[in-house]
Amino acid sequence: MAALIQRVGPCRFRARVHADPFTTLLRAIVAQQVSAAAARTIFGRLCALFPKDVPIPARLLRLDDDALRGAGLSRAKVLYVRDLAAHVQDGRLDLRALPAHSDEDAIAALTAVKGIGTWTAEVFLMFHLERPDVFPSGDLALMVAIQRAYKMRARPTPEKARALAETWRPHRSVASWYLWQSLSSPAAP
Repeated sequence: MAALIQRVGPCRFRARVHADPFTTLLRAIVAQQVSAAAARTIFGRLCALFPKDVPIPARLLRLDDDALRGAGLSRAKVLYVRDLAAHVQDGRLDLRALPAHSDEDAIAALTAVKGIGTWTAEVFLMFHLERPDVFPSGDLALMVAIQRAYKMRARPTPEKARALAETWRPHRSVASWYLWQSLSSPAAP
């Protein structure tokens, strides 16, 4: 890990998502299983359905499915964004309370929403709530980065990666950031 840190350089880990947690989660759902360019386009079209381009749960729930599909959402994602909006609107998901929750409780609250899995919840904790000790062991790119950094013959299983990540406590979010960055930084000579 020390060599990787030296190669990547100073840590620039910081929140890099929208300040509004609802918008952040909405963007995460939109971005699932599509290219970054497609996600940006679809999200822009979705935001354009709201006054001042600001998605609000109550207004999202009033939009008809055709409008959401017209923005580029699949049928499944229409269900997911509606479930997110309903959870926020009726208080089942209290976004203002999430910062006070433990990581485990925040993940449980987030994954109760259709379309938000463990990985999405963990990344939300890392980049929106700025939690310092989250390790998204379900992230394929992270497993590839660990394999390369530790010169493993095979990609580690999530269990093996979690065991390795224990040595990075209480800074597993930063270690994850370095590993992700290593995939785009030049290899060591």
